Amino acid sequence: MRTWTAPNVPQLPGTPPPLRLYDSSTGATLEHDRDDLRVWICGITPYDSTHFGHANTYVAFDTLARVWRDGGRPLATASNVTDIDDPLFERAEQTGQNWYELAQTQTQLFREDMEALRVLPPDTLTSITEILDPLEELIRKMEKDGTAYRVPGPEGTEFIYADVSTDPKFAAAPIFDDMDLVATFDERGGDSTREGKRNKLDPQLWKGVKGNNYRPGGGEPGTWRPGWHIQCALMALQNLGVVDVHAGGKDLIFPHHEMSEHHMREMTNGDADVDIHAHAAMVSYEGEKMSKSLGNLVFVSALRKDGIDPRVIRLAILGHHYRVDWEYDDDALVAEAERLARWKDGMDAPVGAGQNADSHEFLARLRAVLADDLNTPAARDIVDDYLVGRVAWPTDDDKAIARNAIDALLGIDL
Repeated sequence: MRTWTAPNVPQLPGTPPPLRLYDSSTGATLEHDRDDLRVWICGITPYDSTHFGHANTYVAFDTLARVWRDGGRPLATASNVTDIDDPLFERAEQTGQNWYELAQTQTQLFREDMEALRVLPPDTLTSITEILDPLEELIRKMEKDGTAYRVPGPEGTEFIYADVSTDPKFAAAPIFDDMDLVATFDERGGDSTREGKRNKLDPQLWKGVKGNNYRPGGGEPGTWRPGWHIQCALMALQNLGVVDVHAGGKDLIFPHHEMSEHHMREMTNGDADVDIHAHAAMVSYEGEKMSKSLGNLVFVSALRKDGIDPRVIRLAILGHHYRVDWEYDDDALVAEAERLARWKDGMDAPVGAGQNADSHEFLARLRAVLADDLNTPAARDIVDDYLVGRVAWPTDDDKAIARNAIDALLGIDL
């Protein structure tokens, strides 16, 4: 599946500091001293367009990509589109659309939103419909090896599950010590009470199997579909080989990311440990977490259609640390539009006018706060400090360095 057009990212002089990232599983902030980085970012289920919660996640990990690539550090990224899933089929039935056409339409709108927000595209973007054959082959092998088992389903069908009790690392991280795993599992699509399961938390690998036929009725899913967690595990390993950073919204910590990592370990004989679990915060609106089930969504495409500059949307997101939950407010867009205007005025000020600014110091300060767990609010404050009415650049070269730093690291093209 094609991704989207990449924005131009200017090269910056000098060398950035090491990157420190918070690990959700342990609560530790870890420094990366490696030469390269491989990041898996969980993608969308395309039954609706990009809302602010989605945008918050993808801008957060776009910042990670920009900070890591600064200085020429190699980065490999991969993501997915879950175009076979029950909510997609339900939305298609409600709207009278073909499920595949709905998925294609919403995926294209997502691409357009990402381009408008100047989010760097992943190196690979894979849909579930593209990996059905290798996914089925994998699960057949798991059945043969005894790491998967079947449970009777409705109307003569069967469910296939993975047995998590074979994995001593499953849910062993400190973050899970005080979490009600069964309740969280069920709240987020699990089926702990299904009769015949070996363990309440065993994840579903495939539903709707009839005998040796994983896809009864041909290629049209509906009564059958592969499990969510195994999909991401397979695609991550196919496209990256190893996952250094497992990224997504924090509502994916459990069960989705933990289940996916269980599958990756099973697929690699325990060699697929993830170094960093990076999770973006939730965005609320009108007092509730922004979600499709509640219908309290603010869509990026709708804001763009209303004439909101995508840079304003991006600035609104950058004003919040990626790990801190926040509440969307329409007034924030007004404030960020004013900030963008001030930044543009400051950047366009005549060279040599007023108090001269050191562009290399400016770049060093930006790099320092962003290297410290992607502190975008502090970075935005630094730009305010330099550009809002009190400084000027001594030369055109200095101005270019400052402009390129804001573009390359924050994704704001002035």
